[in-house]
Amino acid sequence: MTFSHADQGTAEEAWARSGLAAVPELPLDAAELAGMRFVVVAAHPDDETLGAGGLMASLVALGAEVEVLLCTAGEGSHPDSPTTTPGQLAAVRLAEFSAALAALGLADRWTFLGLPDRGLGGHAEAIATAVRDAAQRLAGAPDRLVLVAPYRVDGHGDHDALGAAAAEVARRGGHALLEYPIWFWHWATPRDRDWRQWVRFHLDDPARTAKKRAMEEHATQVQPLSPLPGDETLLSGTFLEHFSRGYEVFAWTPAPTSSGRAHSSSDAELVFDGVHDGTEDPWNYGTSWYERRKRALTLAALPAESYERGLEVGCSIGTLTAELATRCRTLLAVDASGTAVRRASQRLEGTPGVQVEQRVLPGSWPGGTYDLVVVSEVGYYLAPEELAQLWDRVEATLEPGGTLLLCHWRHPITGWELDGDTVHTLARERLGWRTAGLYQERDFVLEFLVAPGGGAAG
Repeated sequence: MTFSHADQGTAEEAWARSGLAAVPELPLDAAELAGMRFVVVAAHPDDETLGAGGLMASLVALGAEVEVLLCTAGEGSHPDSPTTTPGQLAAVRLAEFSAALAALGLADRWTFLGLPDRGLGGHAEAIATAVRDAAQRLAGAPDRLVLVAPYRVDGHGDHDALGAAAAEVARRGGHALLEYPIWFWHWATPRDRDWRQWVRFHLDDPARTAKKRAMEEHATQVQPLSPLPGDETLLSGTFLEHFSRGYEVFAWTPAPTSSGRAHSSSDAELVFDGVHDGTEDPWNYGTSWYERRKRALTLAALPAESYERGLEVGCSIGTLTAELATRCRTLLAVDASGTAVRRASQRLEGTPGVQVEQRVLPGSWPGGTYDLVVVSEVGYYLAPEELAQLWDRVEATLEPGGTLLLCHWRHPITGWELDGDTVHTLARERLGWRTAGLYQERDFVLEFLVAPGGGAAG
């Protein structure tokens, strides 16, 4: 990637028109964030504020543990300065960094690694060691720690190297990862890369104010060092517009399961019998406004008014099944739990066209074909290879023009390898079908895909 800070770059208006503000929210609520630990890594002073300043201020306000690692002093930002040596600039920029961290509420919560500016590519092991040490200082479960690092394909050599090193530590250590783009907004365009799969973190007024104050502390970057050539402002007002949004954007990689061996379909009957044996309505389907609202949205998302043959994968106690039955001439509802199937059968007794069966999918896939398949809150209860088999079964079963409706919780699922966003991504990749409808909010994602052929609605 070749670019210069002096290039015109992509205007913030282009990103605003692209729908960036509509990417899904980070699927972690305030209570979840407050109970996690965060290690923020920055290649140069100001990276942390530009990419994650609002997040850090928000985490401090929530009481979360946050530690910041600064790799370099940024002494190479003005290589042609006639007034300031790299050593002098390093001292000034470290003081600016300290003041910025104080504005974000993180005074004395940072460590300087003293690595060379524009040379992080040769210090991957030192970076990894420092990040691991910081993670150990914030003791706790590995999957409750989040590394916040530059985007691995940001286009700046130091950012890319640091991002790659942090990502490897996250992978090996079982941590979650938030990657913040900086120069990406400058050189890329809305047509570049799949940024629509990234997540958005909303900044309230105190967080935005703290970020603005922190950025003002980086005077060597937002103001000229002097009127002389070589001392020009590094970060233009146009560039800074990307970081005055009411939200920050991250590439999000959740932590893998921390429960040892992740569950798979072979565990489903035992696990979910246990869940259903404990209470008549384990997920409060009947009383929770969240569940009732989600069902209403699910039914409203179906593109056809009625279906001939429907299949519901993972019916639990049959609450959604009863409403799907009003849209299907015949409906087969299956679940791995025998307890759930018995309760669903009792609920649906006498409902025309409905059949409930105990099946552990994808292995015990039913025969026949369907013009509607509903996979709701169940995809992440399969191992990745089992989920791939499930999509193969759906592809072989769903009639041309038929509807595959997916709905999943977006928060981490304890004890299982996948999460809701990954389930939907893998469905799109495996099937290659058109996404005809998509709704996302912080808690869940609702989507329907259309099987090729048949001239289906949507």
